Amino acid sequence: MLVQRLILTRMRVSNFFVLATVMGNLRSVSSLLLTTAFLLAGHGLHMTFLPLRAAELGMSTLLVGLSGSAYFAGFLTGALLTPKVIANVGHIRSFTALMATFLCSFLVLSLCDGGVLWIVIRFVLGAAMCGAYTVIESWLTEQTDPAAHGRVLSIYTVIVLGSMALGQYLLNLTDNNPLHPFILVALMVGCAIIPVSLTRSPAPAPVPATRVSFGKLYRRSHTAFAGALGSGLIMGSFWSLGAVYILALTGDPAFVPWFIAANIIGGALAQYPIGLASDRIDRRYVLSLLCFACAATALALSQATDPTTLLWCSAAFGAAGNSLYAVSLAKAADNSKRDEFVMLGSSVLLLNALGASGGAIVFGFAMRWLGNEALFIAVGFSSVLFGVFVALQPRGRTAVAIEEQSEFVGTTSVMAPIALQQDPRSSESPDPSDAEVQRSDSSSQNAKSGCVITLDSSEKMTAC
Repeated sequence: MLVQRLILTRMRVSNFFVLATVMGNLRSVSSLLLTTAFLLAGHGLHMTFLPLRAAELGMSTLLVGLSGSAYFAGFLTGALLTPKVIANVGHIRSFTALMATFLCSFLVLSLCDGGVLWIVIRFVLGAAMCGAYTVIESWLTEQTDPAAHGRVLSIYTVIVLGSMALGQYLLNLTDNNPLHPFILVALMVGCAIIPVSLTRSPAPAPVPATRVSFGKLYRRSHTAFAGALGSGLIMGSFWSLGAVYILALTGDPAFVPWFIAANIIGGALAQYPIGLASDRIDRRYVLSLLCFACAATALALSQATDPTTLLWCSAAFGAAGNSLYAVSLAKAADNSKRDEFVMLGSSVLLLNALGASGGAIVFGFAMRWLGNEALFIAVGFSSVLFGVFVALQPRGRTAVAIEEQSEFVGTTSVMAPIALQQDPRSSESPDPSDAEVQRSDSSSQNAKSGCVITLDSSEKMTAC
C-alpha cells in the first residue's frame, strides 16, 4: 500500500509539473496563438469563398479545380522556400512581407475575372499562407518546452480548426455583397499581423531547411505513404470543389458555409476518439477503416439532397477524412528512427499537399466531363482503392507492436513542416548529443539552401 501511494503521489506531482509547464508555455506564446486565430479565420473564409466566387464569375469546374491545385502547389513551394527567406531577414519581417503579399494578391482577385491570372494568384496565396505558418510554428516550437510540445501542438490544432470553422460563419455576414468577403478576409489577415509585430518574445533561431524524402517514407511505411497521399487527394478535392458542388446542388450560397463548417467540426470532434482507438489497434486497420468510411460517406453525399442529410453526411465525411492525415503521421512516427521523424513527418505533410494538388485537377476533370455528381462518386472510388491497398499491406520488419506504438497527438495538415521539428509524441527531452548533431546539421543546411529534398535509396526495408 505504501508503495502504491508513493507511486500515485509521484504521478500527481509529475502531472502537476507538466500542467504548469504547459500553462507557462501558453502564456509565452499567447500572441502567436492570437495571430493564429485571426489568420485561420481569414484562411477558412477565403478557402470557401474563392471557389464560390469563381463559380459566380462563370468559371468551369475544371478551372476551379486547376486554381485549387495551384493553391496546394504554392503551399508545397512555400514550405520549401520560406526557411531561406526567414534566414535572410528574420521572422517578423518575413511574416509581415508574406502577409502583405497575401493581402495584395487576394485583393487583386476582386478586380479580375481572368482564369489564368486567377490560377497564378492562387499559387501565390498558397505559398504566402504556408510561409506564414512556417513563421508562427517555428516560433511556437522554439518557445515550447519539449516536455509540453505535444500538448501545446494539440491546443494549437484546436485553435486552427475552431478558427477555420468560425471563418465559415463570417461568410454569411456579407449580405451577398461580392466585395464584403474580400474586406473580411483582409481584416482578419491584417489583425493577424498585429500580435506578432508587437510581441516581446525573442525571435527564434533561423528555421532549419525542410528535409523531405518520399522514398524513405515509402520504405519505412507503405501505410503512412498511402495514408498521406490519400488524405490529400480526398480532402484537397473537398476544399477545392466541395463548395462548388453544394452550391450547384442546393442553389443556396448561404448553405455552403454551414456545409463546410460541419465537415470541419466533424473532423475536430472525431479526431481524438479515432486517435485513442489507433493507440490500441494496429494503425494499418484504422487507416483502412477510415478510407472505407470516407468511401461510404462520400457515396452518401453523392445521393443526398436534403439540407439536414447533407450536413450530417458532411460531418461524417469530415470525421473520417480529416483524421486520415493525423493517423498517417502517427504511423510514420511508429516506423521512424529517432533522428528520422523530422524528415518523415515533413514528407507526410508535403505528400499530403501533393495529393491535394493532384486531386483538385483529377476531380475537376471528372466534374467537367461527367457532371457535378461525379465529385463524391470519384472520391468514394479513390477511397476504396486506398483502403484496399492499406488493408493488404503485410506486417514488415519496420513495424512495431501495438503496445509500442507512439501516443497519438491531434494535428492537422493545415501547418508547415517546421511544426514537426520536435517529435510531438515524445514527452522526453532529446538526448543532448542528438540535439547537437541536429543543430550542426541544420546550420550547414541553412548555409546552403532553404530546402533539402533527398531521394536516397539506402536502407531498403520491408515496411507496412
